[in-house]
Amino acid sequence: MTPFETRNKSRELKEKLIKFLLITASVISILTTFGILFSILFEAIEFFQLRSFWYFISGTEWSPGIVNSKFGAVPIFAGTFIITFIAMAVSIPIGLGSAIYMSEYASGKVRNALKPLLEILAGIPTVVYGFFAAITIAPLIVKVAAYFGLEASFNSALASGVVMGIMIIPVIASLSDDVIRAVPDSQRKASLGLGLTHGETIRNIVLPSAMPGIISATLLGLSKALGETMIVVMAAGLRPNLSINPLEDMTTVTVRIVDALVGDQAFDSPATLSAFALGLILFVVTLVLNIVSLTMIKKFKEKYKVNTL
Repeated sequence: MTPFETRNKSRELKEKLIKFLLITASVISILTTFGILFSILFEAIEFFQLRSFWYFISGTEWSPGIVNSKFGAVPIFAGTFIITFIAMAVSIPIGLGSAIYMSEYASGKVRNALKPLLEILAGIPTVVYGFFAAITIAPLIVKVAAYFGLEASFNSALASGVVMGIMIIPVIASLSDDVIRAVPDSQRKASLGLGLTHGETIRNIVLPSAMPGIISATLLGLSKALGETMIVVMAAGLRPNLSINPLEDMTTVTVRIVDALVGDQAFDSPATLSAFALGLILFVVTLVLNIVSLTMIKKFKEKYKVNTL
């Protein structure tokens, strides 16, 4: 065998090894997802054999600790969605606005100084955010509400949602900044050459081109909001409260899961198994959100492809 053939054979073996490792990594990721699903599914099925599935998804009372326990999950999911909505309403405008400023307006020196400071927020433990919400934001909300003649609880969905939104800002800002900067500069110059202002170029050219990445960043922030526990425990409370008033105390799915699993009930009791039922519904909700987001990303990519032909 000639040296040339030996070198080619060695390269082929390396290519096959790399391909095998990549396939293995993909299979492990897929199997892990299915493993998580099945570990939740079987226990959730056992719960639904003990309690009504229909009442679980439509009932308005959650009282697992009494004799005639009821497991209506509507108050829990209502609290989850309200707190998550508040968090996203805070994080998306501020995070996206920060990304646009850093990528389109700030000088390189200013950007290099601001971005590390912004990303420091991502490294703060959530329990610290919880202290901030309980000690600073919640009393402030109570005072502001009292000034306007409203009654607010010291444990409120608004305090939890605002602080949760602050926690998510670095995720949306950092990822959005990267995807906005990845838009080819030639598109900006062509837009400016056609007479559009800088602001019009950002609105009509840059943001639509970067929208798939912005949606992905928003989805990541949304997932963090749905899965957050500590801030909700310290700032929003543990009571399943069916209300649309953000000044009242509420709870979320993840908080009730933790509460159910750390209790003193038997593992096969409905109170404990309800955690798996909640986890299964949250898994389905997250899956639906991912599918919707991927559909939106695909549409933006197709539109962007058509516009660049």
